[in-house]
Amino acid sequence: MDKASLLQPWHVLSRWLLPLRCLLCAAPGADGTDLCAACAAELPRNRSCCARCALPLPVPAVLCGECQRHAPPWQAAWAPFRYGWPLDRLESRFKFGRDLAAGRALATLWQREPMPLPQPALLLPVPLHRARLRGRGYNQALELAKPLARHFGVPLRHDVLQRQRGTAAQTELDAVARRRNVRGAFTVRAGVALPAHVAILDDVMTTGATLAECARVLKRAGVARVDVWALARAPSPRG
Repeated sequence: MDKASLLQPWHVLSRWLLPLRCLLCAAPGADGTDLCAACAAELPRNRSCCARCALPLPVPAVLCGECQRHAPPWQAAWAPFRYGWPLDRLESRFKFGRDLAAGRALATLWQREPMPLPQPALLLPVPLHRARLRGRGYNQALELAKPLARHFGVPLRHDVLQRQRGTAAQTELDAVARRRNVRGAFTVRAGVALPAHVAILDDVMTTGATLAECARVLKRAGVARVDVWALARAPSPRG
């Protein structure tokens, strides 16, 4: 008998003793997640966007205006959700409130979205600086990446990209300050042989400054194609 068969009775019992409850409205959870069907359906999907940077758009485009002016250093981006209600509430609870159940629910829903990009040979979560990791207790990008890597069968490494210096939180900075803030913050671990195609993963992409800096570092290390995976993409502040 395999391990999955042995664990099945306990899984059924645990669901009976601790039934799934929606993290947003407390209704019974549905489809194996801590979200009810109505709240899960309300999460804003990002199906009309720029193929290069995943910016939400009125109609899909190969390149948005910003990407036409300044092409990002990655090849393509996949962000299946827009950053808005109620996903923003779940993401905030996961990232800042130590609510790992919210992270599991978001990762599960992400797995159910079709991947529109070629499968990479390696998945790399954006790293936290060790000081921030100690304070938060976990890297939210890594926690999202683990189930995604298993689901899509992509090798995952959390020790390849390294954050070599702490940075101020990006939240309150404008686009220019964000780029300056992360300049030179990342490095690739010495002696690691990287494949030709890598995807870097983060929870939310706002201006893309952090992901762009990671992509540049990987390109300098010899990676031919870098893609970006993000749970959610923030809309343009200009509307």
